[in-house]
Amino acid sequence: MSILTFNHPKLSYSIIFVVSIFFVSCNQKDKKEIIPVPISDTIVSVNDKSKVKNQQIDDTIYLNFIDKKGLFTVEGLIDSIHPRIYVKFENDKIGKLKAKIVTKTEKGNIRFNQIVFPNQTADGPFGTDLNLELKQTGKHMLVIGHSLMADNPYVGKFKVELQITSE
Repeated sequence: MSILTFNHPKLSYSIIFVVSIFFVSCNQKDKKEIIPVPISDTIVSVNDKSKVKNQQIDDTIYLNFIDKKGLFTVEGLIDSIHPRIYVKFENDKIGKLKAKIVTKTEKGNIRFNQIVFPNQTADGPFGTDLNLELKQTGKHMLVIGHSLMADNPYVGKFKVELQITSE
């Protein structure tokens, strides 16, 4: 049997040094400092619809605030990803609903496809103007989209104006 020996003492010290550095570096563990994070008393959720003022989130527009003229107004966007836009609002009185879709161009294949009432019944289709008696109070939903009977669906920004007046 032969034992591995190095004839040069500096070489053996160098190898021992490199091997010891290797073992020391492999055995070190990452020590991370834990920093305490203050906890807030209030939790704000991105999906909290009550904090959003007449704004489109994904394919839904939430109408929560009426302006000084008594109108709900909001700008929306319809595209190939969101070909239908759902406008949700709540009314607390029976009356007339007047709604209008305004686009930058006069021509566009966009309309109120449907209105869904609080009792889950529906009516439609309509055009870009909607005049309707509201006989129920509660949460309503308007569906905006294009007519399947016409070509060139509208893509782009539009504005919705909605007003509820008492009888």
